[in-house]
Amino acid sequence: MTLYFLETLGSKILNATTTVTPKIQRPRWVQGKTIRFKDVGIEDAEFILALRLDDTKNKYLSPIDQSLESQREWIRRYQQSENQAYFVICDNQNNSLGTVRIYDPLGESFSWGSWILRTGAPTSAAIESSLMVYRLATEHWGFRAAHFQVDKNNAAVLRFHERFGAVRCGESGDSVLFQIELNAIQQAIQRHAKFLPSACNLECVDVDR
Repeated sequence: MTLYFLETLGSKILNATTTVTPKIQRPRWVQGKTIRFKDVGIEDAEFILALRLDDTKNKYLSPIDQSLESQREWIRRYQQSENQAYFVICDNQNNSLGTVRIYDPLGESFSWGSWILRTGAPTSAAIESSLMVYRLATEHWGFRAAHFQVDKNNAAVLRFHERFGAVRCGESGDSVLFQIELNAIQQAIQRHAKFLPSACNLECVDVDR
């Protein structure tokens, strides 16, 4: 088990010139300011299935098998996989608020998605969870960019990513393709620094394999 502490922006974080081979890892948990990421386990299957079957949340999600056992089996396969990290977003009392997944590493770029927050989650959970994704991937894992896609009809999420600094780079079917470079990510983290702790803002414990 390895414990990592990632400091605030400044001289103590990974410098943009630091040579790192980017690799997605599977922390057991990642601590933010008001929320934390918990590595998905079998015990989370019921929550995830309910979230993905919520008609107010799944309009722009890929359809899934609606059986609980299928969800458990998906998680079992995930636990044996590499190059992805799937988290339940929790508050600091470990109440489940949503999910997010980091996956598809392509050189120095990563993708993220499966980003869902339940009805009633704190309004700050969206911005804080996105900042945590970017900080974890760039400052700890060494990635220098991100790529992802958003349904072209999901206007709210399109605006969110563009305000964050992501740039449209094409379309694929019903989706808009985005990319965001390291400089834009770092600027976004600085602009929204109040949503992250002032020190030791991410604590990552690797999952024992």
